[in-house]
Amino acid sequence: QVQLVESGGGLVQAGGSLRLSCAASGRTLTMGWFRQAPGKEREFVGGIKWSDSYTSYVDSVKGRFTISRDNAKNTVYLQMNSLKPEDTAVYYCAAAWIHTPVHDPNRYQYWGQGTQVTVSS
Repeated sequence: QVQLVESGGGLVQAGGSLRLSCAASGRTLTMGWFRQAPGKEREFVGGIKWSDSYTSYVDSVKGRFTISRDNAKNTVYLQMNSLKPEDTAVYYCAAAWIHTPVHDPNRYQYWGQGTQVTVSS
């Protein structure tokens, strides 16, 4: 069983930045970041492989968000720049025994509790 704890959410103005952290109690193969806005389905934001830091992002965040990992701390980060009001959501990290990040949340076995990100216009 892997436990995930997110931190770093909050309220920021449009154009601002936030960095989310996800501390894992153990190691899997791939980590993902998802978000869910009210009334919408959970959406893949991006993911990273522990082994070689390969990353993948949804088109809407490419060039603005960056995922990185610290192997020594078993922690994954989501750096969010140039934030937009439409980025407002609860953000979740997830862990999976898959060899590359995928968009399907059902492929991820472990989930954090989520952290709220609110971007004001």
